[in-house]
Amino acid sequence: MTTIRRAPGLALIGASTALVLALSACSSSKNEGDTVASAGASSAAKDPHVVAVTVTSQTCAADQPSYDAGGLTFNITNKDATAVTEVELLSGERIVGEKENLPPGFSGSFTLSVDPGDYVLYCPGAVTDKVPLKVTGTATSAGSTDVGALLQQGTVDYGTYVDTQIGALLTTVKPLAAALKGTDLAAAQVAYAKARPYYERIEPVAESFAGLDPAIDNRADDVPVTKLTGFHRIEYGLFSVKSLAGLAPYGDGLVTNVEKLQTLAKGLKYQPAELANGAVELLDEVSKSKITGEEERYSHIDLLDFAANVEGSQQAFANLQPGLDKIDASLSSTVAGAFTSLDTLLDKYRSASQPSGYVLYGTLTKADITALAQAVQAVAEPLSRVASKVVNA
Repeated sequence: MTTIRRAPGLALIGASTALVLALSACSSSKNEGDTVASAGASSAAKDPHVVAVTVTSQTCAADQPSYDAGGLTFNITNKDATAVTEVELLSGERIVGEKENLPPGFSGSFTLSVDPGDYVLYCPGAVTDKVPLKVTGTATSAGSTDVGALLQQGTVDYGTYVDTQIGALLTTVKPLAAALKGTDLAAAQVAYAKARPYYERIEPVAESFAGLDPAIDNRADDVPVTKLTGFHRIEYGLFSVKSLAGLAPYGDGLVTNVEKLQTLAKGLKYQPAELANGAVELLDEVSKSKITGEEERYSHIDLLDFAANVEGSQQAFANLQPGLDKIDASLSSTVAGAFTSLDTLLDKYRSASQPSGYVLYGTLTKADITALAQAVQAVAEPLSRVASKVVNA
């Protein structure tokens, strides 16, 4: 089966807006177009089809508050923000475009066709991390109002999301593998944290391929630590043994297995019920291993994995939401509201001082853990009813 992602703390902005992703936008934006920022960016901002976004430690600001509907290229420059390395464009709960791996002094871009509506630029780590963006004018396409067509489009968009996340996963495990061959333990620990969320967002997809998920993400609960081969064998070396010795082969193996995942997942087609079930599976993952502190027992960055599972679940649901709104608007609203409450709670545990972006698991109190568990359950219960609503639509 399967999954998707979202940024914490965002409420629904309104009715879902039809967006046709330029396939090169999300996929190529992960690996291409990363260049040191240059003076040429300012002249490009004058083009009405270009959104010039400047990232600072304070916020991510576009050069205008609104743009005309149609094809838009988002040119993003990270001026000086060490805590911000990505910018996302959100429509309601959906990530419709994003650019990642943008350290200070670098720039990148993504392009998509945008219909009129209210959007949000999200730059996690900035003081003001959510900035509204309005798109006006005439829709680039009429858009279908047929429930089946809406759900089908959601599955297509979800597939694009999965491909994008796996591409970003590969982009981040390669530097991790390189760091394991070096001598800087702290840098390798940071590289480990950077790679984790991409896998956690799409974990049910990997689980659909026999043997691949265990090779990438088995924990010491599953097999003895000496038999681990993926992320958590590396975690053990970096955070428990606190040594790089002998870890290089595990880094290379991780890259190889992620490349296999990318090949196997490319072009997969999904059913609406798969998205719904995958969304529930991700919340089950949270309840089973993240909320207990078992997932990252050596690094204690469990809340990063927690947030990534939630984001993946939320994105799966968001791609079904336009169709679900027509099938059962009350249920759709209930799930969306529960996700928003969970996001707001998770935001309380963000920490700019931690490479993971969240406080370490050991700092949570019993009251914190109980509140998080209850918030997850508040989403999981109504979300579990979505699959039966969409399966025959």
